[in-house]
Amino acid sequence: MSALTPLLLRGLTGSARRLLAPRAHIHSKPPREQLGYMECVVAFTTFALCFFVPSGWIMSHLENYKKRE
Repeated sequence: MSALTPLLLRGLTGSARRLLAPRAHIHSKPPREQLGYMECVVAFTTFALCFFVPSGWIMSHLENYKKRE
């Protein structure tokens, strides 16, 4: 390795460092209003339906997808 190799590598990585965005400083506070029981139930139910209904559809029609037509 020559003596110039560290200088070349430092020059290449220095330009890449300038392209990176600065880190954001995110600070969180407690919520203004607590979520109610019904809001949590609706949110979790919606999440479960959005996740399990398409998966269930694919699983129930798996034999149809295996057939080559």
